[in-house]
Amino acid sequence: MALFNETSIRDRAKQERLRATNIYKSNNRILSDSASTFNKYKTYDIFLSHSSKDAELILGVKVTLEDMGYSVYVDWVEDSQLDRESVNETTAELLRERMDASKSLFYVTTENSESSKWMPWECGYFDGIKEKVAILPIKKYSYDNDYNGQEYLGLYPYCVKQNNTQGKSCLWVYKNRNFYMLYETWLEKSRRNLEWRRIG
Repeated sequence: MALFNETSIRDRAKQERLRATNIYKSNNRILSDSASTFNKYKTYDIFLSHSSKDAELILGVKVTLEDMGYSVYVDWVEDSQLDRESVNETTAELLRERMDASKSLFYVTTENSESSKWMPWECGYFDGIKEKVAILPIKKYSYDNDYNGQEYLGLYPYCVKQNNTQGKSCLWVYKNRNFYMLYETWLEKSRRNLEWRRIG
């Protein structure tokens, strides 16, 4: 198993932008990165908490997770009118509504995430209402599944992507390098009732 790799995530983002450009050319109309708009009745599997400076990486993460069958909320895709640089109650209320409509929150760590104003707030809010917060580290070089979160990020499990025995890409949640479980299993149980599988 390995952590999410920056190069492969960027490559997937470029493929998605090319696909969107080709659709635009073939239909001769304006097309954003996502043709969908937020539906207040829709439930998302994953809310991506991220730095606004990581747009390409976040697009790559979003489509990678969607390739695996998950529905993913990204604010600047579904709610392009939001200005994350402008901190106000309206923005906060809209983000609360979107988090309420999501089953889990993935905190995407990069070099830019350390300076984000919104990410710690999103993490704290989501942890308080649903518990289901996991770190999604993006590494320049990823050879194994080991991740050590700094400060409060070390309190949360982290995500790893790997194929299962049938060759299908699966999302795994790791407590640490020795204990893990499938994302779906992690999602179903409260923090107190999690039964981690031991490697080896």
